[in-house]
Amino acid sequence: MTPSRIATRFEALKAEGRPALVTFVMGGDPDLATSQAIFDALPQAGADIIELGMPFSDPMADGVAIQLGGQRALAAGQTLRGILGMVEDFRRKDETTPVVLMGYYNPIFIFGVDKFLAAAKAAGVDGLIIVDLPPEEDEELCIPALEAGINFIRLTTPTTDDKRLPAVLKNTSGFVYYVSMTGVTGAAIKSRGAVGDAVERIKGHTDLPVAVGFGIKTAEDAAEIGRHADGIVVGTVLVEAVGNSLVDGKATDRTVAAVRDIVADLARGVKRARS
Repeated sequence: MTPSRIATRFEALKAEGRPALVTFVMGGDPDLATSQAIFDALPQAGADIIELGMPFSDPMADGVAIQLGGQRALAAGQTLRGILGMVEDFRRKDETTPVVLMGYYNPIFIFGVDKFLAAAKAAGVDGLIIVDLPPEEDEELCIPALEAGINFIRLTTPTTDDKRLPAVLKNTSGFVYYVSMTGVTGAAIKSRGAVGDAVERIKGHTDLPVAVGFGIKTAEDAAEIGRHADGIVVGTVLVEAVGNSLVDGKATDRTVAAVRDIVADLARGVKRARS
């Protein structure tokens, strides 16, 4: 069986001795053309894995910044089919960077699970993070995704205890996404030491890489959390950068550069993580 792009990337970074920089951007924010330009610029800026948000009208796990990014994307006309089109366009230029779609189950359910998975695989999607499907619902999407050759990445949190972890990890593949806090995206990490302890605890249950997200905003954060984790996930600060670059709600010549510059700084942080 050919290793997935995600597994190949984590193995390469392990050989380099550094964690992965996983970047989240909202697909279609602030408009379709600018969002594609941001997406396409991420690998060169230093992103190792890209999470592309699927905008949804009721994003219950997202903080204000990402909610606003999703609203801008929906207002610009983004759809789930449009998200897959973004991945297709990206794959014409980049065959190696893993792409993970992140969002909620409702749009996929409406699209049709089998139809969606076939289209996602054809477009070049490597993994899914669907935040509102627990392990008890694996037959809905997780198992079909694995059968289609698409990784299904599960979230764990500080409240996922050792009794719950085996169920959460049972069908997880690609990597484990550790949410560093309870609550929504955008808050600050309260204890970096506690994050390191949590990563070690999760690693006692799985051989998969563990990436930490929520609350990582700066190169210093990336370097510190990257000492413990196999990857660090950054999203809110990038979506905020898009929003802050807009004039009268429209993209400017600073919009793509604003995201690219932050990613480049974060990439320098992850490279310092193990030095």
